[in-house]
Amino acid sequence: MSKEMSLHNGMTAAGKPAPKLAGCCLALPALVLCCAGAIGTAHAQMPTAGSQLLPVPVQNISTVPKDGDTNPYGVAFVPQTFVAKGLLAPGDLLVSNFNNSAGMQGTGTSITLLTQAGAKSTFFKGTGLGLSTGLAVLSSGYVMAANVPTTDGTCSTLTPGSLIFLNSSGIPVLNYANPELIDEPWDATVYDMGTSFYVFVSNAGNGTISRLLFTVGTTGPTFKSGVVIAGGYMHSCTSSSFIVANTGLAYDWYTNILYVASTGDNTIYQMDNATETGSDRGRGDVLYTSTTRLHGPNALIMTPNGHLIAGNSDFVNAVPTKPSEYVEITPGGQYVGELSIDPAEGGSFGLGLGVFGDTVRFAAVDDNTNSINIWTLPLNLEY
Repeated sequence: MSKEMSLHNGMTAAGKPAPKLAGCCLALPALVLCCAGAIGTAHAQMPTAGSQLLPVPVQNISTVPKDGDTNPYGVAFVPQTFVAKGLLAPGDLLVSNFNNSAGMQGTGTSITLLTQAGAKSTFFKGTGLGLSTGLAVLSSGYVMAANVPTTDGTCSTLTPGSLIFLNSSGIPVLNYANPELIDEPWDATVYDMGTSFYVFVSNAGNGTISRLLFTVGTTGPTFKSGVVIAGGYMHSCTSSSFIVANTGLAYDWYTNILYVASTGDNTIYQMDNATETGSDRGRGDVLYTSTTRLHGPNALIMTPNGHLIAGNSDFVNAVPTKPSEYVEITPGGQYVGELSIDPAEGGSFGLGLGVFGDTVRFAAVDDNTNSINIWTLPLNLEY
């Protein structure tokens, strides 16, 4: 097995499925990596029990760009499979902003670029957007950013929004809008197959999830087809919480399961055969629900071993002693651990994770401080 293995979107550098590192865990309370074995001949040699990932080394970097945009939402690493060009290189990190400099929600228009060396710049600056959690970098060299715009910073003037595709220099090449498939895209996740890719979109405007298929040509992505595959999620618009709806999405290529974080009912759902279903199948099956551990789950990512990490928004069933927490569960629906990243409520939201050779980079935003925490963790593979 090549040491170029990447678990970004479940693909290797050669564009073939990569094995999942079974038995490994990212235990959030003590932030300890462990491993009891792996699939096939690959073996993950992780730190011994008790090896702490905190406090060494953690970067905490401001996400505020030159225009002053705030409220970081979307987080995406440039994958190892990305061919370096333009402004981006593998391992770099992009963060999208939902608020403008005055703090008005749904009016943030910029994407911040944070290089591995720690340099910060503005990758993209648009107009009239409100960039949501839906942010992804494709191996083919393009960036996808979902937007949920308002005209006055309130949810009463929300419009359906769109998916904007940018090249590696931050220049838009496609703005895909279709109210039947995209209605306030609160989050999105991508299954990257190289020359084509699926986008799963959480629509906060109507409580549905759409699956879109795009192909990649010399001039950029082209939309091919789309269908609503799930619906019936709680969705509302309030002055205090802005949007409470189906939010975080995580796709497991190995099992073809799409996981959905439903903020309003403190539940993580799962939908089987996500790339094959051709109609609305409701909310799917309940994987995990808890009013003790979940407090309005929003962003959702999958770790290399298939575990899920959700960010608690504290919009629903907030617990003052458990503010701004990220919660980890197994694909079998078992609680693993939790981590608070801010002493005040409402800080946890966007998450990102990428595997680069023998390291894992894990990033979690803190909306309260307009910053992002980045851990670079060892992942030693034996063959």
